[in-house]
Amino acid sequence: MVTNTNTETQMRSFKMSDSGRIALVEESKPKPGVGQVLMRVRASSLNARDLFMLDGRYPVPTGRVPLSDGAGVIEEIGPGVTRFKVGDRVVNSFHPTWFGGPQREPGLLYHTDLDGWLREYVVIDQQGLVMMPEHLDFTEAATLPCAAVTAWSAVAGVGAGDTVLIQGTGGVSLFALQLARAAGARVIATTSKETKAERLIELGASDVLNYATMPDWGAQVRALTNGRGADVVVDVGGAGTIAQSIAAVAYRGVISLVGHLAHDTTGMNLLDFSYSGATLRTIGGGSRSDLEDMNRVIEAHQLRPVIDRVFPFLEAPAAVSYMEQGAYFGKVVISH
Repeated sequence: MVTNTNTETQMRSFKMSDSGRIALVEESKPKPGVGQVLMRVRASSLNARDLFMLDGRYPVPTGRVPLSDGAGVIEEIGPGVTRFKVGDRVVNSFHPTWFGGPQREPGLLYHTDLDGWLREYVVIDQQGLVMMPEHLDFTEAATLPCAAVTAWSAVAGVGAGDTVLIQGTGGVSLFALQLARAAGARVIATTSKETKAERLIELGASDVLNYATMPDWGAQVRALTNGRGADVVVDVGGAGTIAQSIAAVAYRGVISLVGHLAHDTTGMNLLDFSYSGATLRTIGGGSRSDLEDMNRVIEAHQLRPVIDRVFPFLEAPAAVSYMEQGAYFGKVVISH
């Protein structure tokens, strides 16, 4: 077991090992350069995308530090830093070089291309961070960069009187529920567990459909909306849910495709999709500006992320195993 014997110069990190899993290592604490800050990471969170890389479905180089979401405190600033000061509580932007406006090309991402947040300290350019919502703690804020901003982008444009359909009880879906409700929209949800259905109602869903006993839940969404359908469908299943999403979406509505958790070959009928008149948009997080805008809404409405369980830093492998079981409701977080 690695022990951190000199906290002044050393830090601990989890890195991808030759076996494809993560291993704890000790290394030197980095120093910030021009325009950079040293951030003491206080919490990180797991996303579905991380599981694809941690179980080998998506290749990641050996030695890469995993996870894309982190929250912490500025411990040291380098020359030329103007956006932050020592002691500021911050959270990272999921896309470290997408600051706002249209994204013209794919950028580098944490865990895949850049070392991620499952470590005690990170040196990062000041432009890749924003201030945390003041009412949140570090474990809550660490859930925001990927899942919350993805949900924010998925329900963009939703307002009072609209209907949003969410699928399941993962981080993106629950954030979409909260953000859509804050905008005044009605939210219909799907799940396969009655216990989860009760919690979805408590969070503000008007109706919950059990997709295990109601495979044609798209038609039921239309029945619940007097035949209109949902103005926005947040689709996390991909090929396994897209057909029902098309059945559920309102004419000229929007399907926000944010995940591919339902692995089967159902796929979509292009004729049905054409008749729907809907827009299918692929959502891949958001910019730093999106994160800042979302944080203002979270503060204004005093929203709190739904956290299923928090694991200590040294139990990060157990956190991964727990999430792989799939029984979570909300976010799985690691406290540093």
